[in-house]
Amino acid sequence: MRRLLGAVAIAAMAWTTPAAFAETPKDTLVMANAIDDIITLDPAEIFEFSGAEYAGNTYDRLIGYEIEDVSKIYGVAAESWSISDDGKTYTFKMRPGIKFISGNPLTAEDAAFSLQRAIILDKSPAFILTQFGFTPENVKDKIRATDDSTLVIETDQAYAPTFLLYCLTATISSVVDKKEVMAHEQDGDLGHKWLRTNFAGSSTFKLRQWKANEVLVLDRNDDYWGELPAMKRVVIRHIAEPATQRLLLEKGDIDIARKLGADQLAGLEGNADIRARQGEKGAVYYLGLSQKNEFLSKPQVRQALKYLVDYKGIEQTIMKGKATVHQAFLPKGFLGALTETPFSLDVEKAKALLAEAGLADGFSLTMDTRNTAEITEMAQSIQSTFAQAGIKLEIIPGDGKQTLTKYRARNHDIYIGRWGPDYQDPHTNADTFARNPDNSDDAKSKPLAWRNSWDIPAMTKQADAAVLERDAAKRAEMYLALQREHQQVSPFVVMLQDIEVIAERANTKGFIIGPAFDDNRYHKVTKD
Repeated sequence: MRRLLGAVAIAAMAWTTPAAFAETPKDTLVMANAIDDIITLDPAEIFEFSGAEYAGNTYDRLIGYEIEDVSKIYGVAAESWSISDDGKTYTFKMRPGIKFISGNPLTAEDAAFSLQRAIILDKSPAFILTQFGFTPENVKDKIRATDDSTLVIETDQAYAPTFLLYCLTATISSVVDKKEVMAHEQDGDLGHKWLRTNFAGSSTFKLRQWKANEVLVLDRNDDYWGELPAMKRVVIRHIAEPATQRLLLEKGDIDIARKLGADQLAGLEGNADIRARQGEKGAVYYLGLSQKNEFLSKPQVRQALKYLVDYKGIEQTIMKGKATVHQAFLPKGFLGALTETPFSLDVEKAKALLAEAGLADGFSLTMDTRNTAEITEMAQSIQSTFAQAGIKLEIIPGDGKQTLTKYRARNHDIYIGRWGPDYQDPHTNADTFARNPDNSDDAKSKPLAWRNSWDIPAMTKQADAAVLERDAAKRAEMYLALQREHQQVSPFVVMLQDIEVIAERANTKGFIIGPAFDDNRYHKVTKD
């Protein structure tokens, strides 16, 4: 792979420069997006939007779900599966005939290794799997291949029937080529250093080149076991500025613009060469309030800030057509999602709460803000409404990697973020917003509640109970109750639910906007 990257470096440079093209090649999809959040290409470590989208188009997982109806689960690398009567043992039969790009066959041993490896490496998304009782010490016994075509997974408890299955659709469950990865192992790292910038998958596309903050190039995997994509290549250019994306789209230098703002979309109306499409996503925009901060740790302050956001104004101006007001941690479309929106901009109510906390004269805070156009505009709106109650908010801009790294280290006051579910079960967001089993600095599990230093043993127990409930109706009621409490007491200001909007050239069809951030798919794209 290193030789391949070197060989294509000069050719790929053409896609990183601002030079104009009359039109993009017929067999190549060219997109403009903000991909500065990509930190790694290793599926065991990927925990960012753009990285997950990359993995969703390059790696097979054991199972998947229908984009139009996520309740319909189907086999991918696994052809079929069964669950034991006690609900704790899952047996998967692998699909024959799948090969990695190396030419190695994909077997149950590769699937077992991939899951074991993710747990042993214990990177940010590892909790998606460790929540089933897997540890580095027991995982090789609990997740094992009994032959080339049979994978057995034993969980510690009987969970809601679809819980494990949905987790196996997550990025961390991508199946990697054991032989290829281990050929690049260094000092017992299970090939992690190599896979951070290389590829060992089997899906529709394969990695050609990644240049951080510049470009990601994928080539079609001509040995893919399923239907081959029409596009031979996908080029994703990092263009953070929406106005530049619009210009490139209008000139035909790109096929799809992924990060246009409301103004740019409005300006394209009436252009017969371009159309806009949208799809509701599971991602929510929120503020994370660090409980290490002396002011934010006060319940009245947390409540006051929830009345100092102009939710409707942000929805109707900054995010016009690209988000809708939503104030609970479970997005619409999930089992047990709460759609009540009890908060609105109410400065006088906020002032009263601040006075009750002994802070009538206000105070100062900082907010770490990814420097994309919409996030920056949201931050400026929040800065303005906070100021109306005497709160001075300093915006600290940074790229996706910078702001995430600081947030994950618990070195923020406020973080303005966008969180997408890791899988389609309600526990995915309950586990991160409403659960924190260990609030110590060296905790193994580091969900959003941990990042904001929110110690919640009672709420953690509620979330744990909900995931064990096997009756769907009862389980939904448990999540509704959990969200209502969370809305009122948590250090999270949940503001909006994402609507992804793309603008594409009229000759480009088939780009799939999925409900999760790793469901945006390229394999159906065609160009007239």
